[in-house]
Amino acid sequence: MLYNSRLTFYDQRKIRYSPGMKSFTENRKALHDYEILEKFDGGLELLGHEVKSIRSGGARLVGSYLTFQNGELWLIGSKISRYAKAGNLEEYDPERARKVLMNKNELQSLFGKLQQKGLTLVPLSLYPRVRHIKLSFGLGRGRKKHDKRDKLKKRDIDREVRRLDYT
Repeated sequence: MLYNSRLTFYDQRKIRYSPGMKSFTENRKALHDYEILEKFDGGLELLGHEVKSIRSGGARLVGSYLTFQNGELWLIGSKISRYAKAGNLEEYDPERARKVLMNKNELQSLFGKLQQKGLTLVPLSLYPRVRHIKLSFGLGRGRKKHDKRDKLKKRDIDREVRRLDYT
């Protein structure tokens, strides 16, 4: 990547490692099942071989969720498979709970928002940020079956309109 001499080192680093970069894994089912009201980001407390496994594509977020336990935010139900080149990991649990690292003020604010009825925290993606792996998650409200159908119908109509415009 070419660097612009007018940008500072930190500005260049932000460009190189922006959240728009390719994510390691995405939870597309969450976008179908939930209406995402607000998005958040946080770090994950991981073991070394888990980081290597995520970078090689061994993580799954489908069916996982976030919950508060003792004032801390935890990712539950995600699967990070065992790294193939790691040594002897007999006692490794791929579906163990992982702590989400966030600022204390952000956690308190998030806990307050979560007290509203019908809201839940849903993981959306894992992506790189400088040397770290970040979790993007959203505050969402579950969709009813008819809402899902309406969304699919609207998407199909939009696709048809775009296709007709090109011809």
